[in-house]
Amino acid sequence: MPPLRRRVNQAGKFARYICVIILFSACGDSRSNGADGPYADIVADAVPRIEKQIGLEFKTPPQLERRTREQVAGFVMQQLTSDRAKSQLSGQQRVYRLLGLIPDSLDLGELLQKLLEEQIIGYYDPATKVLYVVDGSPDALLHLTISHELVHALQDQYVNIDSIQTAVGDADRQAAAQAVLEGQAVFEQLRLDPNTGPMMKMPGGWERIRDVMRDGQTGMPVFASAPQIVREGLLFPYIGGADFVRRFVSQRKESELLTDLPVSTKQILNDAAYFTSDKSARDTPTDIELPAGTAGNMPYANSFGEFETRLMLLQLLKDEAKARRGASGIDGDRFELVNTVSGDGLVWVSVWDTPVDAADMLNLLFDGVRRRYGLAKQNEEPGSTALTLDVPAKDGRARRIATVRLEQVSGRPVIIFEDFPASANWKPVNAADIKIKS
Repeated sequence: MPPLRRRVNQAGKFARYICVIILFSACGDSRSNGADGPYADIVADAVPRIEKQIGLEFKTPPQLERRTREQVAGFVMQQLTSDRAKSQLSGQQRVYRLLGLIPDSLDLGELLQKLLEEQIIGYYDPATKVLYVVDGSPDALLHLTISHELVHALQDQYVNIDSIQTAVGDADRQAAAQAVLEGQAVFEQLRLDPNTGPMMKMPGGWERIRDVMRDGQTGMPVFASAPQIVREGLLFPYIGGADFVRRFVSQRKESELLTDLPVSTKQILNDAAYFTSDKSARDTPTDIELPAGTAGNMPYANSFGEFETRLMLLQLLKDEAKARRGASGIDGDRFELVNTVSGDGLVWVSVWDTPVDAADMLNLLFDGVRRRYGLAKQNEEPGSTALTLDVPAKDGRARRIATVRLEQVSGRPVIIFEDFPASANWKPVNAADIKIKS
């Protein structure tokens, strides 16, 4: 048996390859038979191994075609400039800017285009049912890309990938489903590879592989320089998803994975939220319905879920332990971007598992919002359940009013966060008008 150190080094090399693939292989919205067409030998070798590992068979042979890098770049541009994509990216960008998660000068669409073009290798398009591979790709990347995308082709014959990718309005649920799809593709790549496959069975082997995959980002300058919320959001479906799939196959048949998708990032992150003896006992998100606005229209609404709430806290507080602890008690959330004549405003309502969880999150938000605007801590009363910050105009930013408060809605602890231009005449949301449904 080769020394462990050599295996770790090989895994590190593999991780640099896999990091390129997990970030820049794509499942798109948009022929030749894989058995007779390009890279037929790779397809013929990978298909039966994938079928055996997952426990599902291809209903129809996978299709594979070559594409030039220019053609792939055109595909990327098409995905990012569709009406649906532009609307979603615009809303996400405005919310992230308002929360201080990305610079005001950053164009999220342009950044994502550069990220995807930095080292794109291939993609599976569920609209055409074809796996496309970039001509001239290095052999090591070629094998990994094809095996990764073959998993997506198999998945698409059992679940509707296109409907998952095009869903809007519940980013938390979509992120959870995407984590399973991408995580399974990465997990199967790792099991197929002769270097990492054996290592995954060794004590601590998975942790080493996961760490070197994260470290592999350093070779991609556009990705390495992106804001944390963007980097972590891109990595989560692949690394976090693969970790979930690994835990799933240790407890259940992998063939059952696609018929029992998690419905939240909380279920991806916490075994107790998903792996229960009775499905009805799972921790599912509480639905929240917000009242209509009083000072403008609402062009974008969505959910953060546990994962993005954690990322938001991490960026505001610069403390990973606090971010994990604070986000872990979330039981559902809903935010709405409000377009007022004075500028953008935000309403975010979240319901919490227990009053203790809500009180902890409230204090973390008090601190986080102050830090976001560079304001000193105020001397509020101990146990205070509300904070109002008058944020002065600065560096071209208009004066704003930010409030964080703890309320009770239908007997549940609810935190309401609102941040608006002072001149918008925003009327705070009345807790009695919020509807929650478990």
